[in-house]
Amino acid sequence: MLYLELDGNGARYAQVARALKRAILHGQLKPGARLPATRVLAAGLGVSRNTVLTAYEMLCAERLASAAVGSGTFVTASIAPARAPSARSAVAPQSRYAARLRRLPALPLRSGVPRLRFDLQYGEPLVDPPLASAWRRALARAATRSDWRYPPSAGHRALREAICEYLARRRGVVCGADDVCVVSGTQQAVSLLARVLLDEGDSVVVEEPGYALALQAFQAHGARLIPVPTDAQGLRVESLPRGAVRLIHVSPSHQFPSGAVMSLERRLALLDSAARRRCWIVEDDYDGEFRYDSTAIPALRSLDIHERVIYVGTFSKVLFPVLRLGYVVCPAGLRDDLVAAKMLDDVACGGIEQAALTELMRSGAFDRHLRRASVELRRRRAALLEGLSRHCAKHLTVNDSRAGMHMVGWLPGWSGQ
Repeated sequence: MLYLELDGNGARYAQVARALKRAILHGQLKPGARLPATRVLAAGLGVSRNTVLTAYEMLCAERLASAAVGSGTFVTASIAPARAPSARSAVAPQSRYAARLRRLPALPLRSGVPRLRFDLQYGEPLVDPPLASAWRRALARAATRSDWRYPPSAGHRALREAICEYLARRRGVVCGADDVCVVSGTQQAVSLLARVLLDEGDSVVVEEPGYALALQAFQAHGARLIPVPTDAQGLRVESLPRGAVRLIHVSPSHQFPSGAVMSLERRLALLDSAARRRCWIVEDDYDGEFRYDSTAIPALRSLDIHERVIYVGTFSKVLFPVLRLGYVVCPAGLRDDLVAAKMLDDVACGGIEQAALTELMRSGAFDRHLRRASVELRRRRAALLEGLSRHCAKHLTVNDSRAGMHMVGWLPGWSGQ
């Protein structure tokens, strides 16, 4: 049945004709399409058949349709539907936020890329059969046992408790369930924190080079970015600006993209600077679980005695990106603001996925996967280093931080032209 909306102006046959004309010009009725039988359309619109016949005659008179005896009435094949102007060209930005979004360059996430013989894409997690099987079982059980009401905006308490136990054991972060807010990955965490902590024009220190999506989230909220260079020891704290800074965004356990691990001296200096400035530090610990030497590097948050560090973690790298779950560990004074912002953004993360992840962590399947993933990443890393040493030693300098899921190689003899 064709849906038509009559405008209520003038005679019924004219209203039907105008509605059909709109359907043709807007592409609802395609060129060459057969119009509904007059009796069917009349019954659907609650008008007489003669009203529809008159409307069809008007369309034929305007050459928008043609009647074929015994076959029906058809949209003229040569009619091209009017092309609506693109939203960007037709409508000016309706807010300062929208205007800033339009100025940002596109940063498409990798998806649907054909499999390559040698795929050097960084950060690809290990999704092996044991993990896939354990996740399917946990998800099936969660689907049958879960509460079908809205989850808490801060996340299921059982998951937050499991995250606290994991962080204390693996990252040296001691926190309680009330300090944790479950979010839809690092990107939502950064966006929510920008809303809670920043006003337009506030200064945000970011690493140079840094993680582009986080930088764009701050820019979209109107922040003034202050790039600070990094070196082999991470962010150069001595290069922090003298003026007021509202927030510092860092990835100290494995700087992205350089791979540098921030030294203890720099960490302590950064914490001292934040305490004196009374600014916040957002610690992005996107793959800090993976180390390839005997020295475990605790999270920056574990050294924080002034409650200035907001710790952001994600399950995208340790499990799989399609699981849009991460978490924020924040100072008590910010928690209510963060949870309120989360509630207004999407109410809560999916309750079934949260329940399944809780089971995965409590059953030991999560830890078993981490051990397998570490072994496999160590093997891949060794193979990559051996291959680079054999074939590229004369042309490539590798920065090996013995951490994370990627390495950076420099081509000192290449000008980039």
